[in-house]
Amino acid sequence: MKKIIIVCLILIGYVTNAQNMRLNGYAYYVFDDAVDSYYSNTSYFNTTIKGGLVWGAGLEYIVQNANGIELLYLRQDTKAPTTYYNAGEKRDELDVAINWIMLSFNRYQKFDNEKIEGYGGLGLGAAIFDVSGPGRSDNATKFAWALKLGVNIYASPKFGIKLQTGIQSAVQSVGGSVYFGTGGGGAGVSSYSSMLQFALGGGIVIPLGAGKAKG
Repeated sequence: MKKIIIVCLILIGYVTNAQNMRLNGYAYYVFDDAVDSYYSNTSYFNTTIKGGLVWGAGLEYIVQNANGIELLYLRQDTKAPTTYYNAGEKRDELDVAINWIMLSFNRYQKFDNEKIEGYGGLGLGAAIFDVSGPGRSDNATKFAWALKLGVNIYASPKFGIKLQTGIQSAVQSVGGSVYFGTGGGGAGVSSYSSMLQFALGGGIVIPLGAGKAKG
């Protein structure tokens, strides 16, 4: 344990002395997304992944003026009321926890007002699902992507507020044979559907060292 603490302190010291790093904090709302799959009248499901808070942080390295590469972690806890067939139509409300881990490629644009900085980004990575319901649970990792567009408004050279919108998706994330649908009874629903959520919110940005893009 002591060795782990020492390594963490060394890494924190390195990051805080880095001249082109910034720490980004995120908190935003995602909206409901309805997903369904129909294979036959005895093999189907429909569910709604409810909206809610997504929060997390990213560590970003500013490369060549207006470009940034960001390692990003986000957490989402939500519900999924689900209707499915398993020896008759049934309904359950499932607990869903999603851990998003992505590498985001960001582009910045400066304005005449130096305190305002626009940006857009593309994130690629994985969404790790943990789903539990009455008498069962499951987990899986799926390919994920995200798009974001926003502005950073700097109150000082060392602190700014984010205003951001975007979308996030877990590709082929929802399938009856994996988490939703028939559970353990029967073959399960063989088809899959992608989850797509619209996001609106923001966060904070803390430049470490220089840490500001030059657009």
